[in-house]
Amino acid sequence: MTHAVSRLRTARLARSAKPFIARGSRAPRCPGCRVIFSHCLCALRPRVATEAGMCLIMCDIEPLKPSNTGWLIADVVADTMAFGWARTAVDPQLLALLADPQWQPCVVFPGEFAPPGREVVSSLQPITGKRPLFILLDATWSEACKMFRKSPYLNHLPVLSFLPEQLSRYRLRRSKRDDHLCTSEVGALCLALAGEQHAADTLDAYLEVFSGHYLNAKRSVPPDWEDAAHQRLRALSTVAAS
Repeated sequence: MTHAVSRLRTARLARSAKPFIARGSRAPRCPGCRVIFSHCLCALRPRVATEAGMCLIMCDIEPLKPSNTGWLIADVVADTMAFGWARTAVDPQLLALLADPQWQPCVVFPGEFAPPGREVVSSLQPITGKRPLFILLDATWSEACKMFRKSPYLNHLPVLSFLPEQLSRYRLRRSKRDDHLCTSEVGALCLALAGEQHAADTLDAYLEVFSGHYLNAKRSVPPDWEDAAHQRLRALSTVAAS
């Protein structure tokens, strides 16, 4: 199965002058889950119907990184769109998406970085006939700040700002600040805010399973298919299928 992030990755690889080699392992990886084949978790991939949509604007090589968690959002949420970011150009399809009347878009980013006069909200005010569209800037923290400042086509949109009480549990790439969440964690918070709690819980559980498989592969430890994270994901997937 391909999705928007997978297609963006393929397009980015086609433009590469040399192969992209992930740090820490040169072993062949499953193209479906980006984990080495012995730890593949494609059979566990959940799919949840949602009213909300996700728009990932991804920094240049972000789709190539096996540890990227925007990929997990696209696995779970069918209406996930993904676009590459460039300072000097914008994808016309992204502009068309932002103008599509079916969507109510907002940029998810800490409100403290919004310039004076920019609308900052902490909750959704649903508009009749429109579906929420959460725009996530998928990049390292410094890159995401640059994207936020230098994407004028987003300036007319409100900024949705979270102050999550929980600390990040993402274990693959760490920010210097514990209140900086990975893309998948932010996506789960957005889904919960939109009233899509089952989808939020599923994405959260899927991140935990993915992180476990990824780290166990790096340590040459077999995956534990019966641990609490796997059991939770299976239970949520069973609910979705019923």
